[in-house]
Amino acid sequence: MTTALVTGATAGIGAAFARRLARDGHNLVLVARDAQRLRSTAAELHDRHGIEAAVLVADLAGDAGIAAVEERLGDRRHPVDLLVNNAGFGLKGSYPDVPMDDELRMLKVHCEAVLRLTTAAVVSMRERRRGGVVNVASVAAFVPRGTYGASKAWVVQFTQGAARDMAGNGVRLMALCPGFVRTEFHERARMGTKSVPEWMWLDADKVVDAGLRDLARGRTVSIPDPRYKALLGAAKLVPRGALGGITSRAGRKYGPRREAPGADTPGG
Repeated sequence: MTTALVTGATAGIGAAFARRLARDGHNLVLVARDAQRLRSTAAELHDRHGIEAAVLVADLAGDAGIAAVEERLGDRRHPVDLLVNNAGFGLKGSYPDVPMDDELRMLKVHCEAVLRLTTAAVVSMRERRRGGVVNVASVAAFVPRGTYGASKAWVVQFTQGAARDMAGNGVRLMALCPGFVRTEFHERARMGTKSVPEWMWLDADKVVDAGLRDLARGRTVSIPDPRYKALLGAAKLVPRGALGGITSRAGRKYGPRREAPGADTPGG
């Protein structure tokens, strides 16, 4: 039986990955900051699907948390076959008004943790000549949208480059780029979302299903909905200056509220 490790596994896209992978018969390593919620999630998945679900409490905004997950990924006796780098958070406000400490924490989670955990996973996977990595990014990676979009653009570029370098080694890497996803994130952040058009909302379970299909097909970037594919196609026709203004205003009004570092939130 194969094992998958999911970061940010207690809510949103991370929880959807955990549910889907458990249903498919994968053992799990669930990573998040909330120990009680992790144990509850692990017990539920074990009881429902008969899989083993281990918990690893770690804050990926700190070196100790990243190192703990790196160590688990490097365990040759209990190898991880699929890594899902999902943990992330957003910052409300525009550059340069967001405190620099918050910006650096976001980069720690979105970029440094993704780099280090992906590396720890693929080194072991390359030895076995099998495995996969899904790095959850966002459609914000493809439009000018402040530091959040820039960090997600890094995730996409890094994943595509790493996938090219790993070609022929039996290891697949893919960046998953959803848009607005219906999760508890906005409610927890006390954000109003009534102005977000209904058509822009995606279901987390469907996002995961589409992403795993694209990973199986060998794609290195997955935009898991035809509506967002069409939107990004149309965006190529809009001058980047105008597009930047639109997306910045949307990000401030609808985008993620500033959370505590390492919050288990989706990448949309």
